[in-house]
Amino acid sequence: MQKTAVVTGGAGFLGSHLCDRLLAEGCTVIAIDNLVTGDTENISHLMGNPNFRFVKHDVTEYIFIDGPVEYILHFASPASPIDYLKLPIQTLKVGSLGTHKALGLAKLKKARFLIASTSEVYGDPLVHPQPESYWGNVNPVGFRGVYDEAKRFSEAMTMAYHRYHGVETRIVRIFNTYGPRMRVNDGRAIPAFISQTLSGQDVTVFGDGNQTRSVCYVDDLIDGIYRLLLSDEIDPVNIGNQDELTMLQLAKEIIDLTGSKSKIVFKELPDDDPKVRQPDTTRAKSILKWSARVDRREGLQKTIEYFKTKMRVQR
Repeated sequence: MQKTAVVTGGAGFLGSHLCDRLLAEGCTVIAIDNLVTGDTENISHLMGNPNFRFVKHDVTEYIFIDGPVEYILHFASPASPIDYLKLPIQTLKVGSLGTHKALGLAKLKKARFLIASTSEVYGDPLVHPQPESYWGNVNPVGFRGVYDEAKRFSEAMTMAYHRYHGVETRIVRIFNTYGPRMRVNDGRAIPAFISQTLSGQDVTVFGDGNQTRSVCYVDDLIDGIYRLLLSDEIDPVNIGNQDELTMLQLAKEIIDLTGSKSKIVFKELPDDDPKVRQPDTTRAKSILKWSARVDRREGLQKTIEYFKTKMRVQR
């Protein structure tokens, strides 16, 4: 029997790729998005699919879906610093009220609920790499706190619905992810570096460039999320690439891959910007039999080709 999946934030970067995967697995998919940071262009290729439906709606308001629903995947949220610094209240609301409304729908439909959490729940970590057992080092009143605390609250709300109402829940902690359908003006490192190199601008690296990230290609991430959805695991699971590199290394690699003559310029590090970020994926490997497979240069090349097309369209 065909299962129905609801994806909030379904027109966003990750949400749209998740819709693709769920449809490929035989689900009927209902994507919900208020298009504050999402874009219908990300799901335009799905619009003629009889198993796909798009609903423009703000999930901080009551969510009505007619008929049975088996899966609810809550991915609605600004996820880039430039977005959640510009939309701090909306970010907090979608992490709190939006999660509450989505969990309410899961309770009503007796559906399995998966929340998209983030590595940002670890803040500027004092433990490296970061295992799921680490509680984090977050500044709740800092500029980034609106996103970090919204996600920490959404995890707590998810577990409360599991324990009190018996809702089947899953929590994925997503580490830095990249790939096609990221926005040119997203503000995160990889879109910024690619758009700067392709337009011949200087490449902006914050701080001394020695802060680290571990970047995961979107196809790998979506595979991990789908495996978690089908698993019996209730506790949070990190999904991300363990291959750590500095921001300066990443900038140089993208300059090399694009063949750009861009120069690197350094700017002051933003407040509360994490100095290190690397997932401990031991649990994902053992529970989900998952690990990142796409080589970084291969993934970056695919992303660069997408940005070349996207930037030509925008000119």
